[in-house]
Amino acid sequence: MLSLEQVRGFVAVAEEGNFHRAAQRLRMTQPPLSRQIQRLEREVGVVLFDRTQRKVELTPAGTAFLAEARRLLALAAAAPDTARRVAQGHTGTVRIGFTAASGLGFLGRFLNHLERELPEVRLILNEMITSDQLESLRNATLDLALARPPFDEDEFDSRLVHSEPLVLAIPRHHRLADETTAVAVDALGQETLLVYTSDQAGYFANLVSRVLAGVPYVSAHRLTQVHTMLALVAAGRGLALVPEAATHLHPDGVLFRTLAGVADAPAVLHAVWRREPFNPALRRAITLLGSLPDKDGDI
Repeated sequence: MLSLEQVRGFVAVAEEGNFHRAAQRLRMTQPPLSRQIQRLEREVGVVLFDRTQRKVELTPAGTAFLAEARRLLALAAAAPDTARRVAQGHTGTVRIGFTAASGLGFLGRFLNHLERELPEVRLILNEMITSDQLESLRNATLDLALARPPFDEDEFDSRLVHSEPLVLAIPRHHRLADETTAVAVDALGQETLLVYTSDQAGYFANLVSRVLAGVPYVSAHRLTQVHTMLALVAAGRGLALVPEAATHLHPDGVLFRTLAGVADAPAVLHAVWRREPFNPALRRAITLLGSLPDKDGDI
């Protein structure tokens, strides 16, 4: 088995072209250095030096070995610093789950913040519904979830990172398109509204139900994704309540109006993680949540 001492001795002899000068450079005597090189050649199984009385030259095999030896010493020198940087969270990997709607606003700004502050940390993204994110946290295939409540606060730690109102998406030629101010919730009576599925989009399904409590609307096309809702709104298939961040999509044929007469029921997003995160890079990412610049309702 090769040792670093043997490799260092080989590099010194190769660079000095002389055993005596190499031994002086390594602060040792020449006989032990000669024995190191002999053992190294036995381990490698080839002659690395052509030796004469006046000089020492690399064989072709020795020239090839020198490049690898230098690389090996560089890796050995960098290993302690790499280990310290990983332990301090300056490098490593953070696997982040996110809901589709969170990708419309908060996610991009959060990722940019992480990359500015932790440029050596690799970020791996997974778009998943909240229930799948929580299960992935449990089985340790995800480090951080950007998810909707509820979740088990005894099992997970969390931080509220984003809060935004719901807005009304309407087809461009709908009667409510002429409204220049907020649309009253009561005005949605008898309108056809695209609604969310309770299994794949339970958070928004419950939120919309609370906002429209007592309003006799007609429900249609139970959907999961905001993008799909907006496409159907543009096609005149109904109206939809969507998070405000959806206005950044600027879909053709769709107008957005704020809602009046709505109780305090914003759409909220939490960063969620296991209570004892062992990933140092994750700990730093969680800390950076607190320094994320405020914008558009983010906390």
